[in-house]
Amino acid sequence: MKRILSIAVLVLSTGVAFAQTPLKKKATTPKPGVAANTLPADTAKKLTVKKKLKVPPKDGFYARKDIDSTEMVPLADVREEDVFYAKRIWREIDLRDTVNSVLRSPKSRLIDVLISSIKSEELTAYAPIDSMLNEDDTFQMPLSADSAARGALGTSEISNNKTGTVTTVVNDFNPEAFLKFRIKEDWIFDTKRSIFEPRIVGIAPLKFNEISKVWQPVFWVSYDELRPIIAHKRLVNTNNDASSLSFDDFFLRRLFSSYIVKESNPGDNKLRDIISDPRERLMESERIKKSVLDYEQGLWEY
Repeated sequence: MKRILSIAVLVLSTGVAFAQTPLKKKATTPKPGVAANTLPADTAKKLTVKKKLKVPPKDGFYARKDIDSTEMVPLADVREEDVFYAKRIWREIDLRDTVNSVLRSPKSRLIDVLISSIKSEELTAYAPIDSMLNEDDTFQMPLSADSAARGALGTSEISNNKTGTVTTVVNDFNPEAFLKFRIKEDWIFDTKRSIFEPRIVGIAPLKFNEISKVWQPVFWVSYDELRPIIAHKRLVNTNNDASSLSFDDFFLRRLFSSYIVKESNPGDNKLRDIISDPRERLMESERIKKSVLDYEQGLWEY
């Protein structure tokens, strides 16, 4: 009898414990077509998938951008009392020459750097003619950004037949119109360092004048002011894509091909003003180049 009572008590206590244990609810998933906001907050949060922004793959193994980390190479100071000899030379760089074609590459054009720097007022452009309408490269007349753009790009007049008015607009930028650059430089002999070297003074882009049939500068820029800008602009190197060659390196290392169009003279004449035959002008250009280099050789004794 006692055994039967103990078994009955055990069965009764087990039933009471089972009744007090809560049942776990099954996780519900939203059916197709059911909005997520109808689900409980916890379930909706778990179902939300966070998408990460995909980082574009690296394009190559070297940096294809401006070389901002490169420092500009400082030039030695030259005092006037140390200059024993100086000769001013004007050269022209033709971008149609294979050696100079890097300056007109669509990826890095020199004219693009000049125009953008002038528009942003990082660089000052100077008028290529004086008040007497003579060519001037002495950096005496600074131009505003709008005036420099008008002079470089040119203007066109658009007439309105309805109102009868004429509006002057600046032409669209055409880099193929600037196929030549003129360089003004001084060849100096520094007695303190015993070095005979060229120093570029200014650069001017040239544009062909259909009326006079000659290449004329559209503005001048000082090379000392231009150097900090082009020293951080990468130049397309045809021999090495990973090269850190800048526009400044291109000019300082004399990697360009050019011909002399003028040397300092009492009449301030260009070679074309004196010699009409292009072949003879080229020969005279080589003669001037040789005379400058011969002066350096005559300074030394062996």
